[in-house]
Amino acid sequence: MGRFVYEGSQRVEIEDRALLHLQLVVTAKLRRGEPFVFSWSENVSTGGGRVTVWIHPGASMMFKFYGSRHPSLNRAWADALAFAANAPSGLYLTPEPVEGSTLASDLVSAAE
Repeated sequence: MGRFVYEGSQRVEIEDRALLHLQLVVTAKLRRGEPFVFSWSENVSTGGGRVTVWIHPGASMMFKFYGSRHPSLNRAWADALAFAANAPSGLYLTPEPVEGSTLASDLVSAAE
């Protein structure tokens, strides 16, 4: 289980594999100078609700991985997260699609 920390105060626990995919999307967007919002649901044990932060190049953030091994990358998941990050609603953690699937086929399947 990893952790994403934003501006030193907002933090969320995220499984290492999911965190790797989020890190990939966040850093790619920031390299291109594209700020965006990132939202997550808070655990009921910490009060519940939802948090949304504005991700921009000047923001302080940390991706903390607790596992010792580097998780494998699922390109379809990275593409799905990037698609969400580019939408008006912003980035949020989506379920991992089947590895090797394409974003277009996942969207068609979800619409059926």
